[in-house]
Amino acid sequence: MATGNDLRLIDRVWPVVAVVLAIIVFWYLAAVYLNTPFQRDTYERAKVENVSFVTHVKDTLAQKRPVLPAPHQVVSEIYDTTVKKKITSKRSLIFHSWITLSTALLGFVMGTLLGIVLAISIINNRALDKSLMPWIIASQTIPILAIAPMIIVVLNSIGIQGLLPKAFISTYLSFFPVAVGMVKGLRSPETSHTDLMRTYNASSWQTLWKLRMPSAMPFLFTSMKVAIAIAMVGAIVGELPTGAVAGLGARLLAGSYYGQTIQIWSALVMASILAAALVAIVSLVNRLVLRRMGMLA
Repeated sequence: MATGNDLRLIDRVWPVVAVVLAIIVFWYLAAVYLNTPFQRDTYERAKVENVSFVTHVKDTLAQKRPVLPAPHQVVSEIYDTTVKKKITSKRSLIFHSWITLSTALLGFVMGTLLGIVLAISIINNRALDKSLMPWIIASQTIPILAIAPMIIVVLNSIGIQGLLPKAFISTYLSFFPVAVGMVKGLRSPETSHTDLMRTYNASSWQTLWKLRMPSAMPFLFTSMKVAIAIAMVGAIVGELPTGAVAGLGARLLAGSYYGQTIQIWSALVMASILAAALVAIVSLVNRLVLRRMGMLA
């Protein structure tokens, strides 16, 4: 008989499996529909008639440059460019993924530190709360595709090249959720708790480290999950205006230049896998830290 833990595991896994299966089925149907016009033109040019439905579906899912690649084509491309290629090869998806990942991680670390510093400053200074917070919010209204080339050009003009300019774009995107989440978290202690700290004559820094920071940990990790995912987006966007020759952004550019839609989709899927893995790592660290602090059983 299934135990309670087994039933809970099934309840958690089954919805995810059902959604994934639904996405795959919809993906195949969309691939057949979108690739059908080109396949019909191919039949007409080759003067092929009376093609069966099954043959037509197989052909639409086996095109070399489809409008929408089928899932098995994307999986095959990922396998060929990860397992069958040397890691140091510029045709290896692992090689390009590591470059984008290193940029995203550097930007995420800088963005997290910046967000925490800004949040602490806002909490401890009412003037900064009134003046700085609106500008932090306004900064996110600027389209990243518009500001990314400017960041790259300005930093290159002062001799800053390579990984750092692209990491700054990830920093620009990732600091905002951390700053907003930390401000909310640092303000989360109840008034009775802050009054008790004042009763004990605790300084503002003692209140920060002994009360506000522990209370803000759940908010911080929730914000970090958003920040690390969006840092990956920033790293890819940072590679696009530079005409990069390495990184997942470079794979997207090369695929778009030569009409290699399978290459484009394999890079997109790899980016999503990396982002999901990073979020899972942050979630694991979150559980470990909160359990250590006694917030989880």
